[in-house]
Amino acid sequence: MTAPGADIRHVPVLLDEVIDALAILPGERHVDATFGAGGYTRAMLAKGATVFAFDRDPDAIAEGETLVRDGEGRLALIEAPFSAMEGELAALDAVPVDGVTMDIGVSSMQLDRADRGFSFQADGPLDMRMSQAGETAAEFVNEAAEEEIADVLYQYGEEPRSRRVAKAIVAARPLTRTAELAQVVRKALGYRPHDKKDPATRTFQAIRIHLNRELDELTDGLAAAERVLKPGGRLAVVTFHSLEDRLVKRFLRERSGATPAGSRHLPQAAAKDAPSFEIVGRAVRAGEAEVARNPRARSATLRVARRTAAAAWTKGKAR
Repeated sequence: MTAPGADIRHVPVLLDEVIDALAILPGERHVDATFGAGGYTRAMLAKGATVFAFDRDPDAIAEGETLVRDGEGRLALIEAPFSAMEGELAALDAVPVDGVTMDIGVSSMQLDRADRGFSFQADGPLDMRMSQAGETAAEFVNEAAEEEIADVLYQYGEEPRSRRVAKAIVAARPLTRTAELAQVVRKALGYRPHDKKDPATRTFQAIRIHLNRELDELTDGLAAAERVLKPGGRLAVVTFHSLEDRLVKRFLRERSGATPAGSRHLPQAAAKDAPSFEIVGRAVRAGEAEVARNPRARSATLRVARRTAAAAWTKGKAR
C-alpha cells in the first residue's frame, strides 16, 4: 500500500482491477476499510472521491496524516476496526456511501517491520497485534493450554499436524521471538531448506488470525458494508487465503439469493430476505506480470458485488 514517504514495495494488490470495479465518479463517497499505507485511498482520491479510511493500527493512522493534508478535505482517517464503519460513518453524517473496499489480512507495512512480529522472515518480538493492544503472540504461545493452541492452528492455519506442533511449542516455552517460534515449528514438522513452503507459515497465520479475531471482523465488516452502501453501491473484497475467500464467497452467494433451493431431500427453507447484493463478474486473480512484481499477489482473489435496493438483512450471516 503506498503513501507519502512509504516504501515503494507497499503497492496494493489488484489495484487497477479494484478501481475499475468501483467505477468511481467525482464527488462519490467511498470507504477504504483497510487503509494500511494508503494505496487504494490514493487511487480513490485521484478519481475525485471523498474517502473515509479505516485502520485499527495506530501506526497506519499516524503515517497517513500527510495524505490527509494533501487530500484537500476529501479524506477522513478513522482509527477503528472496519466492523465499526456503520457507527463511525453515521457520526460523520456520511451514510450511505457509493463503495466499500476491503483488503483482508495483514498489510505489507506490518509484515515488513520486524518489530511488529508478524513474520519470521526477520527476527522480532512475538507480537502480531494489529491494534497494538491486547494479548500478544508471546502471551498466547506461553500461556494457552496445549489443546487450545492445537485447535487454533488447525482452525485458522489448516495445519494437519496441529497437535504435534502445539506439543512442541509447549515443550519449548518460554518463546519470545519470531525466529524461535519458527524454528520450533520447523523442527516439529521436519522442514528442509529446499521445501517449497516454510511450514511455519501456517502457524504464524493461525496465531495472527486468532489474536486479531480476523474472521469475526470480516463477517461483521461485510454485514456493516451491506448496511452503509446505497442502492447501486459497489463492494470490492480482496482476500489472500481460503478461509477468508470462502467466507466472502458464502456471504455474497447468500445475500445474492444464489444459495440452493429446497428439494425433496432437503425441504424448502423459510422465506428469505430479498437479495441485497448482485454478484458482478467472476473472481479475479492477479496476472503473471503482477505476481512477478509482487509475489504476495499470487494468492490474492478479488470478488465484487453491487448493492440492490432491498433492505439489509436482519438475520443470517456467512459461516
